[in-house]
Amino acid sequence: MKFVLLFGPQAVGKMTVGHELTKLTDLKLFHNHMTIELVHHFFDYGTKEGSRLVHSFREQIFEEVAKSDLYGLIFTYVWAFNEQGDWDYVEKVCRIFEAQGAEVYLVELEANVEERRERNKSEFRLEQKPTKRNLEWSDNELITSMDKYRLNSLDGEIKRKNYLRINNTHLSAKEMARMIKEKFSL
Repeated sequence: MKFVLLFGPQAVGKMTVGHELTKLTDLKLFHNHMTIELVHHFFDYGTKEGSRLVHSFREQIFEEVAKSDLYGLIFTYVWAFNEQGDWDYVEKVCRIFEAQGAEVYLVELEANVEERRERNKSEFRLEQKPTKRNLEWSDNELITSMDKYRLNSLDGEIKRKNYLRINNTHLSAKEMARMIKEKFSL
């Protein structure tokens, strides 16, 4: 079992890179908006109920996949490094897989803000993430979140052995997927 956590700020390309990585491997993609979009029909993600449901669905999926005979899972996540709760959440998710003997791989993506703002409007992103279709709101969230959260790690902050950080400002999702596959022999 392989568990790949693809993380980075909004619109950095996590879902698109994950999608390309599924084409090169037998990994399944579970992008973070799969649960957000499901729950959004009933509760906004920022509400207590919405957050509880999103986290509950994700945890159940993680536990079932970790116990399964699937090759592995890619999960995308926006990790706020200045929030202890996010550190705790990442550890909890990794432990779910490690408890079943899985190898865990952390892949951090970063890109400049201008590129992320362009990607925020991409057809594939908007097709997969209906809650991002209000482009004015989504762009504003992308910009204002940088004032509140640190969405990329500091050098040396992540201590796990299977860790890769890539600035993908000028790389295609296909190039990124090939790099990840080769680096971790997926």
